[in-house]
Amino acid sequence: MVTAFIMESEHSKDSKSDPANSKFYDEGADYWAKIEPTVNGMLGGLGYLNNGDIKDSERFLKGVFKTRKSLESSYALDCGAGIGRITKNLLTRFFDKVDLVDQDPKFVAEAKNLLSSNEKVGEFYCSGLQEFSPKEGKYDVIWMQWVLSHVTDDDLLELLKRCSLALKPGGLIVIKENCTKGEKEDVDEDDSSITRPFKGFMDVFAKSGIKVLKYVKQKNFPTDLYPVWIFALDPHPEQL
Repeated sequence: MVTAFIMESEHSKDSKSDPANSKFYDEGADYWAKIEPTVNGMLGGLGYLNNGDIKDSERFLKGVFKTRKSLESSYALDCGAGIGRITKNLLTRFFDKVDLVDQDPKFVAEAKNLLSSNEKVGEFYCSGLQEFSPKEGKYDVIWMQWVLSHVTDDDLLELLKRCSLALKPGGLIVIKENCTKGEKEDVDEDDSSITRPFKGFMDVFAKSGIKVLKYVKQKNFPTDLYPVWIFALDPHPEQL
């Protein structure tokens, strides 16, 4: 049985004091408010990428499990979950329980509807990641995919700190994101997003003090799209 639908005020912190940040986040929310709550909507009209995306993510996750047996059959958090595409097709196949968080109430409501019969689905949180503060020591894996382009560098650093505290000993953060092909970031004013270069992510990880355990490039995506990289991050390697 699906459990609570927890609204933003119950599990979030304010991160909009800077007017520029407020504009960035508000415009991003406005963009997604116009998007249909479907797989095609979640993937920017590229719904055909779903199967290949899930297949490579599964391969990556299985590789991580080989080095972290304790992660299997445990608790995961799906960040920027949308309608629950990744929870449904990937995370609930490998974890005993999965919570979801997304900033758009329409997407959260649709995820709750689509996953209503899945006993592995736990709580739903309606909050932007720049404001979200997960419960400390709750999760074995925190999965963030195609959402961090809507989070500023400063807020990403703070988010990683909060997520590190939310992990159980030996837990990992997995990030799967578009990266630019060069060394510069790309700003998209249509959806209020910033696509970072690969080095941009590595710089943020270095600043956070988090160890990059593994990274691989998504295979078999069209060459005219951004390269997609998957990172496994270990905030507490000393706990092993």
